[in-house]
Amino acid sequence: MNSPTIQAVAFDLDGLMFDTEALFFRVAAEMLEERGKVFTKEIMAQMIGRQAPVAGLAFKTMAGLDESVDALMLEARGRFNDLLDEAVHPTPGLFTLLDHLADRRYPIAVATSSRRAFAEGILTRHKLIDRFQFLLTAEDVTRSKPDPEIYQKAAERFGLDPGALLVLEDSPAGTTAARTSGAFVVGVPHEHSPAEALGKAHKLIPRLDAPALMALLP
Repeated sequence: MNSPTIQAVAFDLDGLMFDTEALFFRVAAEMLEERGKVFTKEIMAQMIGRQAPVAGLAFKTMAGLDESVDALMLEARGRFNDLLDEAVHPTPGLFTLLDHLADRRYPIAVATSSRRAFAEGILTRHKLIDRFQFLLTAEDVTRSKPDPEIYQKAAERFGLDPGALLVLEDSPAGTTAARTSGAFVVGVPHEHSPAEALGKAHKLIPRLDAPALMALLP
């Protein structure tokens, strides 16, 4: 595919802008260890990028747990929030990319499977929320990633054809959702979402300030 003419950019949140996936892996691993089980990369692969009810069901089923999804997710959320401020950081290159986009007046948004309260909270703590034109969260869609609904809605909110939207994603579910919407997809692999899992991306980059990404955003 030839490089598109980009008019707006949509960011995923977890794992893409903040290293939340590493903390979630730690929390989930500790929960299963206490239950005499092991949290595997295969379980993580079925959870990453998805809304909490979907991820929770995969966690329960694949780990062979008897507790309810709601109880497991409540415990996981509590453990996660207890460590959030000390353990989660912006990903490499995030601020450089945001400054680049602001200097060139690209409209930007967040499109995440997380709930609005969490997304607004973490963006506010890092003084980033005002940089984005809008946020789309779990409450704004009826079908979660890998369904393309959230990125179709993002393009609509921007008033653009999806082909003019660049999406930044780190998960298989997210890259599939973005690609199916018709957007141009740039994937950013990491430890919990390797490059080979992001086959739906048009381009892969090692970090958010990679020259290959900047070249798409002149």
